[in-house]
Amino acid sequence: MAENTEKAVQETVPNLGKEASAQADRNENSTPKKEVVIKFGKGLVEEPFISKNGKELVEVKIPNEDPKDSTPWASFVISPKLIHDNKFGKGVWMKLPEDGTTRVRKPLVIGLKQDGKKDWGYETRDVPNIELKEMMEFYKKRTRNSLLGEMRDKREELALGTDKREKGAKGATKDDGPAI
Repeated sequence: MAENTEKAVQETVPNLGKEASAQADRNENSTPKKEVVIKFGKGLVEEPFISKNGKELVEVKIPNEDPKDSTPWASFVISPKLIHDNKFGKGVWMKLPEDGTTRVRKPLVIGLKQDGKKDWGYETRDVPNIELKEMMEFYKKRTRNSLLGEMRDKREELALGTDKREKGAKGATKDDGPAI
């Protein structure tokens, strides 16, 4: 009986070795999945929370591209295990599959309630991960010339005395001190 068991083990072990090498060959022949690396600041990552099904998740905010846009930022939820600190400590990065999608939510005002307060709802849409990368890294598209041009315009504005600050009581500005 011991011989039968030993023989069965010997027959099984070589088969496992063949299966493992066949799996390794399949992995080498298959094309590697392409991933999108998204880099962003730590300030966009909210505190972790536990979802209804018991998984730990974290909300990531997506800033508005237009600095004059004061609407609430869009966001998406992801596992904190996918977010990694970069080597400099001020930013984070994550990898997502290139062909995948992520559900993005943006708060919108639906209307007004009877008491005059705003009634908020959400616009939810599935965004391809490549587009999500563009949304998160829009600051890289801005040119430095535009920022320097804005500074030059402000200097000229101050030099001409066309400062747009609001005047306080009796015509005094906030920087002039008390009005007499």
